[in-house]
Amino acid sequence: MDQIQAMRAFTRVVETGNFTKAADSLSLPKASITKQVQALESRLQVRLLNRTTRRVTVTADGAAYYERASRLLSDLDDIEASMTNAQATPRGRLRVDIGSSIARLVIIPSLGEFHDRFPDIQLDLGVGDRSVDLIGENVDCVVRGGELTEQFLVARRIGSIAFVNVASPAYLRRHGVPQHPSDLEGGQHRVVHYFSSRTGRPYPMDFVRGEERVELAMQYQLSTNEANAHTSAVLAGLGVSQMATFDAAAHLACGDLVEVLQGWTTAPYPVHVVYPPNRHLSAKVRAFVDWAAEVFGRFPALQGR
Repeated sequence: MDQIQAMRAFTRVVETGNFTKAADSLSLPKASITKQVQALESRLQVRLLNRTTRRVTVTADGAAYYERASRLLSDLDDIEASMTNAQATPRGRLRVDIGSSIARLVIIPSLGEFHDRFPDIQLDLGVGDRSVDLIGENVDCVVRGGELTEQFLVARRIGSIAFVNVASPAYLRRHGVPQHPSDLEGGQHRVVHYFSSRTGRPYPMDFVRGEERVELAMQYQLSTNEANAHTSAVLAGLGVSQMATFDAAAHLACGDLVEVLQGWTTAPYPVHVVYPPNRHLSAKVRAFVDWAAEVFGRFPALQGR
């Protein structure tokens, strides 16, 4: 038995929650993962996992073993990375997941530069606004907006998204121009909401002006969980909304959208590049993180300004 490989198989099963996902993430047959974990349990003479037809759970002994094994494997990865010259020439397949509007307006237009700088990196770019399970889906890193909830992940803050209150000219002709955030609650106006893919609940709309703060959680006719669809809905005149400044800028400049409730703002949205702790010394991940931070730095609207 290759003890190190068996430890990797076991830790990945714990992290992904089942043998199939662990096998996919390690590019091994499921049967190999099963045999390696069984061999590890035989060697240790303890049961590490409880298995049923529907789920895999870790035992008390397995949890204690996982904690120490994951630290050991991380140290081994650190040693290996420090003894190679991969830092000089980042290479290999890199899977990154990015929100749709950031991908369309920021990352993809600059990718030619990234490919020129790192020609040996093969980039798999997942685009969407759902919350990605980095370990379970074997994603190297994500560009994620909002406050972080997964404390075990490593994050580098690269920007901060400012917002602007907008509506289409057609909407304003039909419904009038709101003068105060509370006008949006009276029934005369409609709003386009954005809801969380993770919880399914709409985000409240916050408005701040000096010492005054208004938080609205009114009824709505439309809520979406994807930025491009959200923008299309506002352009179609379906309601007032708070839109990321970098997304709204071109539409405001050409007159397709109009800023409303001027002087009222909402807190900027932090943006991080997030990655699992066992990949923090990967040359290809470091290359992308540094490059993404550089690209974000070129956009004032992505620095909360």
